[in-house]
Amino acid sequence: MRKPLIAGNWKMNGSLALLETMKQALSSARVSSAVDVAIIPPFTLLMSAGKILAGSSAEIGAQTLHPESSGAYTGETSASMLTECGVRYVLVGHSERRTLFAEDDQAVLARVKAALGAGLVPVLCVGETLEEREADRVETVVLGQVGTVIDALSAEERSRLVIAYEPVWAIGTGRTATPDQAQQVHAMIRSWLSDKDPALGEGMRLLYGGSMKADNAADLLSRPDIDGGLIGGASLKPDDFIAICHAAG
Repeated sequence: MRKPLIAGNWKMNGSLALLETMKQALSSARVSSAVDVAIIPPFTLLMSAGKILAGSSAEIGAQTLHPESSGAYTGETSASMLTECGVRYVLVGHSERRTLFAEDDQAVLARVKAALGAGLVPVLCVGETLEEREADRVETVVLGQVGTVIDALSAEERSRLVIAYEPVWAIGTGRTATPDQAQQVHAMIRSWLSDKDPALGEGMRLLYGGSMKADNAADLLSRPDIDGGLIGGASLKPDDFIAICHAAG
């Protein structure tokens, strides 16, 4: 049985005040222990998030990391620095990192390995653009991104990975992937993983990262291969985020 994970990616948003509000909301919401919850704030809030959210149902995640353990990389953050902040999860290969910061599949793989080496849980983000979808390249693109990482890891390392499917064309564009479209891609990923290793396919948590909101979460999370959500804008609204957590439970 795969335990749902609801992870809120704040991107370049948030504040200490929002952390306090989220802590209050989580404390009063009684989110089911059958659901894992993560808050992924900007780097400047990581240490504070660990302290403010201590004792709540939420763990802490980071939005990216540098693949090297240390060095002259101004502005970057290593895996060991994240662990010192109490971070458990780290996003790797988010669509915005791939498109805005030119992180290709090999760069993503290096970050996954760095995260695993530090005992973090990498959340591998994969997904196709509108141009790729319209060219009927969803399978090629998505499974290519998954395969680059999975094929380079040991069985033990694979078991610690989480995958988040992001239809890039449905994020912040006003277009929405239907629950059936989301389930179709999740099922495709799980089938590919199962062909590699039946236990891997059965155990891998697959999150949906395409504008999951309070009003569509229950429908999406009812699909057999969707094990949670990587939440963007709705994670900045505590009531909406809590509603999604309840839908997962």
